Amino acid sequence: MAIAYLRMIPLVAVVALTGMPADARDDGRFANSPLKGWFESLRSKGGGPCCADADGTALDDVDWETRGGHYRVRIQSEWIDVPDDTVITEPNRVGRTIVWPYYVGGRTMIRCFMPGSMT
Repeated sequence: MAIAYLRMIPLVAVVALTGMPADARDDGRFANSPLKGWFESLRSKGGGPCCADADGTALDDVDWETRGGHYRVRIQSEWIDVPDDTVITEPNRVGRTIVWPYYVGGRTMIRCFMPGSMT
């Protein structure tokens, strides 16, 4: 019986780790970027920080759209409505569309969204 329990330990560990979201971290690649300070200063309309450039995800044009006057983004094959108070309205200095997602209970939420120019 003890052997059966020992065989289950790796399975339990894999199941536990599979459901845990990974947090993005700045690994130092952008430490000398001239835009680092600008990225770190970005705030949503609600006042919350968007985090640093390493925390955002650049989107291709096919992964965001406007519908009914509101933005939507596709993250991991799922379309998500962007809350209006997360949209950054200041000029986009990088040109690319960027979204700052986070995860709560398996649901994708949007911390900030900065539209780019669709080409």
